[in-house]
Amino acid sequence: MAKPSAPSRERIVAGAADLISRRGLNAASIRELAKHAKAPLGSTYHYFPEGKQQVATEAVRYAGGAVSRLLRKELEAGPVAGLRAFLGLWCGIVVDSDFRAGCPVLAVAVEEPPVDETPPALLAAAEAFEDWERLLADALRARGVAPDQALGLAALVVAAVEGATAMCRAKRSVEPLDRVAEQLEAAMVRALGPTG
Repeated sequence: MAKPSAPSRERIVAGAADLISRRGLNAASIRELAKHAKAPLGSTYHYFPEGKQQVATEAVRYAGGAVSRLLRKELEAGPVAGLRAFLGLWCGIVVDSDFRAGCPVLAVAVEEPPVDETPPALLAAAEAFEDWERLLADALRARGVAPDQALGLAALVVAAVEGATAMCRAKRSVEPLDRVAEQLEAAMVRALGPTG
C-alpha cells in the first residue's frame, strides 16, 4: 500500500470515483479530481495523459470492480446474502457521506455524452452494470432459477438499488433503500422457491 503522502495512480482513481459519486462527471474538472485525491495536478497528468476521460474511465472501472468483488464474495452464501450485501454497500455509502455520495457508475451513466460520441467512461459504466447483473443472475441460476427469470431479476435488483440510492440522496433518507430491500428480497425468495 502506498504511503498516504505519496500520490499514487490508485489513490487518484479512488479519489476520482469518490468525487464523481458526489458531483457527477461533468461537474468535476481534472484539477478538482487531482485536488480531491490530494495529488499534484502534474502527477495526475503523468498517470493519465489523456486527461479527465481517462481518469473517469478508470474510476468507473475501479468502483465497478470493487462492487463486483463484494458481490462475488457475498454471493457464495447465496443470492439473498448477495442482495443484502449489495443493498448494505449503497446504504453505507449514502449514510457515511451524509447523503452527499452515491454510485459513480450511475453518475457517469446518467450524464449526457457528447453528440455522436460514446465516451469510454460510459462504456465502462455499461460493463459494470452488466457484470453486477451477470453475477446475480449466475447465483440465481445456480440455485435453480430459470435463466430468463434470473436475468430479469438480476436487472431488477441492479436498477432498483441504483435508483433507490439516488432517491436516498435526494430525500436525505435511507427509506427508499429500505423499501426496495423489502420488495427485492421478497421477489428473490419467491423466485428461489422452497429450496432457495
